[in-house]
Amino acid sequence: MFVMQKHSMRFLIRILVIAAVSFGLAHVLKGIHIDTFWTALVFAVVLAILNIFVKPLIILLTLPVTIITLGLFLFVINAVVVMLASRFVDGISVAGFWWALIFSLILSVVTSILDKEFDKERRRSIL
Repeated sequence: MFVMQKHSMRFLIRILVIAAVSFGLAHVLKGIHIDTFWTALVFAVVLAILNIFVKPLIILLTLPVTIITLGLFLFVINAVVVMLASRFVDGISVAGFWWALIFSLILSVVTSILDKEFDKERRRSIL
């Protein structure tokens, strides 16, 4: 039970981080617009759902292209998932594929850095 609570909390924190980073990026990137933080939060949840259910299917269907491009096609898949998520959420707009690609790259880098920092902090608190 405790493990389930731990994973749930980590998932919620990750959603909040993605929402905050997305909302911040919308202020920095001209081709991305998010109305409110609430919209960013809904976008983060939709993005998480798409990453869990749709993205693996897309990766499987495009596996030959991904292998030929040495994995670089995964960037295209990430951009497509961002564009798809923006279609499901009112109050967010992505000006085009290139903006979605830039957004997904920066979002991935920033969330990876923050994840590493959270992991370091978690390890320090255990010791």
